[in-house]
Amino acid sequence: MRILVTGATGVVGTEVVSCLLASDRPPHLSLTRVARRPDAGPVVCWDIGNGPPPAELGGHWDVIVHAAASTRWTLSREEAVTANIRPLRAVLDLADPSTHLVHISTAYVAGDRDLEDPRSALFDGYRNGYEWSKALGESIVRETHRGPLTLVRPPLVVGRRHSGEIARFSGPYTLLQALVSGLAAVVVGDPDGYAEISPVNDVAAAVTAAVLSTPPATPRTEVIAGGLASLRLATLLDITCRTINECRAEAGVAPIARPPIVSGDSWDRFFLPLAEQYLSPFQSQAVKLLAMFQSYTSMNTPFEPTWPVEAPGEVMAASVRHWAARKPRLALASPVPWKMIGTPR
Repeated sequence: MRILVTGATGVVGTEVVSCLLASDRPPHLSLTRVARRPDAGPVVCWDIGNGPPPAELGGHWDVIVHAAASTRWTLSREEAVTANIRPLRAVLDLADPSTHLVHISTAYVAGDRDLEDPRSALFDGYRNGYEWSKALGESIVRETHRGPLTLVRPPLVVGRRHSGEIARFSGPYTLLQALVSGLAAVVVGDPDGYAEISPVNDVAAAVTAAVLSTPPATPRTEVIAGGLASLRLATLLDITCRTINECRAEAGVAPIARPPIVSGDSWDRFFLPLAEQYLSPFQSQAVKLLAMFQSYTSMNTPFEPTWPVEAPGEVMAASVRHWAARKPRLALASPVPWKMIGTPR
């Protein structure tokens, strides 16, 4: 059984490789790892989409796990095509009609789209270029790949369930640093909104199960989510701040304050227009970055999981503890309160 994993040194790819190697896999399983910039180990280097595949990637693949992607929320359409669509097409060229393609997408390609919001209208109603490229990618694989197909849709990905370990800190970890530094003076969202997270090992378990199972006769979609059992924003924020403060107390450092939650409507209509003219360029950039969390923390309806995430509160606490242990300088920093500059810009 010949398996190819792209993005093998990324957050999801690293965990998928570990899970496959630790699984009760067939003895004849052959695993090939691909990454653009290999960190270490037996990894084939390929800048996917920007050059032909290395010779060792030729031949028939029984399974291709496509985990390579840029998850940056600030991607423009052009950047998203370069980072996520061109590599996808290059990977599809390696597949044949009997190859089982396991494509890592995102849960946020589903649900209602807002074409009226000018921020999302640029991306056909999706929140950002990353989501737009993942939705387009799903369309491409459905139309192009003639073999078995499994789409895996995780929400925001955090560390392993019990240890909080993760290959690198990105995405939701930006919020942790913002809370400690004082940049997150407020959190924008709905306190009762669903905030879907998944431990990275749940994502890897779903992928591994797909890889080692009988290829589906028709395209299959795995949605990894908590559903009705997922955290609400206020609870997620409480757990995050409480866990950070437990770590700070152990080090003899003063606690951080839990920031207030402001609704997206109030923030857009009143708070931001009033404050924006007084913000420094750095503060303005921070506001724009943190605003990207708004739509992820204001979901009125949770996802319907096929792969349920259990005890998400424990998952979040473990992830925060691991982040604090690995990033003590950030976790124990003294928050710097925002100060408005003297005159409007």
